[in-house]
Amino acid sequence: MFYNSTRNSNVKVSSAEAITQGISADGGLFVPESIPELSLDEIKAVGVMKYADRAAFVFSKYLTDFTDAEIHYCTDNAYSTKNFETEGIAELAHLFDRTYMLELWHGPTCAFKDMALQILPYFLTTSAKKINLDKKIVILVATSGDTGKAALEGFRDVEGTSILVFYPEDGVSPMQKRQMKTQEGENVGVCAIKGNFDDCQNGVKAIFTNEEVKAQLDANGLMFSSANSINWGRLVPQIVYYISSYAELVKDGEIALGEKINIVVPTGNFGNILAAYYAKHMGVPVNKLICASNVNNVLTDFINTGVYDRNRQFYSTVSPSMDILISSNLERLLYLMTDKNDAVIREWFGKLASEGKYEVSGDVKAKLQEEFCAGFCDDEQTKEAIHAVYEKYSYTCDTHTAVALKVYNDYKAATGDTTKTVIASTASPYKFSAAVLEALEGKVSDIDEYDKVDRIAELSKMPVPSALADLKNKPERFNDVIDKADQKNYVLKTLGI
Repeated sequence: MFYNSTRNSNVKVSSAEAITQGISADGGLFVPESIPELSLDEIKAVGVMKYADRAAFVFSKYLTDFTDAEIHYCTDNAYSTKNFETEGIAELAHLFDRTYMLELWHGPTCAFKDMALQILPYFLTTSAKKINLDKKIVILVATSGDTGKAALEGFRDVEGTSILVFYPEDGVSPMQKRQMKTQEGENVGVCAIKGNFDDCQNGVKAIFTNEEVKAQLDANGLMFSSANSINWGRLVPQIVYYISSYAELVKDGEIALGEKINIVVPTGNFGNILAAYYAKHMGVPVNKLICASNVNNVLTDFINTGVYDRNRQFYSTVSPSMDILISSNLERLLYLMTDKNDAVIREWFGKLASEGKYEVSGDVKAKLQEEFCAGFCDDEQTKEAIHAVYEKYSYTCDTHTAVALKVYNDYKAATGDTTKTVIASTASPYKFSAAVLEALEGKVSDIDEYDKVDRIAELSKMPVPSALADLKNKPERFNDVIDKADQKNYVLKTLGI
């Protein structure tokens, strides 16, 4: 299996090269040259495996330059109870009739990003050895909240790497900020940006593709790679849990082999729902992929109209990990839907960079709407969804999962579709304690962050993850705040160049 660039189909690299580079030199994203197919019998067989073996099975289809021993080294180290609180790793909760919560937040940072970022350091260091890379790898990350902490924790003190994370100063929850500012490790760095997530992400992409900066790194024995979902090594682990969930439902007798399910994903950067698309096209029987957005509803508008327009007001919401107006992984989907037409991808994403807007062709719009449905909700509707599911089912969810719940309920009301449905639950409610507590009690609380956590624990009867409880007594290490225009110089200064 080789990988092409979305902006130059003639680029052809191995998975090890794609993972170490993170992004193609032309600014495109790496995409496997084909999507491997799984039979229903193979999917059924996945259900009797432990999660690490399920992951190894899926990775063997994509990382064909890795040996079985190398893949199992990665999966066995990443997916174990030393990193995750539950043996199942990705847990399915039977929420109510015909609906299941895929809980992806039982890892060390209590967010779905752990599912990929616990294994990415193993992928990256194994890949570097495979291609005889003799440079230190510098991981640059832009985060809207969860990726940053998950990446910091995954790469903490990993030999041959250093990691630098940028986050929007006022665009993450207090708990997310606390997680990053107190991060331990000798090879880690964290910096806030005066701006939003898109400013962070645009700055990181610009640094990645700056030839002068790359030359300076090369002269100092360094190279960039990415832990954002622009890196294929971040995206492929997310495919696993959709295949795993379907196999689990078959094993438990919740669905019949071959029966279709819906998948609902709250998303901003489009990576998590793109992984579900890959799972579907590998053979998982999926009826509809339902894309849930908050009031930054650029993806909803795009799927419904075929016009992508980031020229709109940006909102800071109670679901900050979705506060995004430039959805990077959409480029991968459109590359596939245009039959790998790199010229049209360069045209559309060139317009996005220069004009902030592009419109896809009629045939691509039709393909989009055949595969996806989309909806969005505002902060009040998000809190109402948290309250409603708590009152009816005694289930406490975070603000992002609540967006998915609201959008799914709207979808059911509009379509009458009763297909069994898996909702991706992307974070622990304790990471967004202010909004969750307000939703549960119907009032704003003025108690401090950790008292809010304790109150949610009383109401929900859910244990507080130790990773969050322990933050209270950790010292803050990182308090730098810079203008977005200073990102490049900050990176070079941090690296001692």
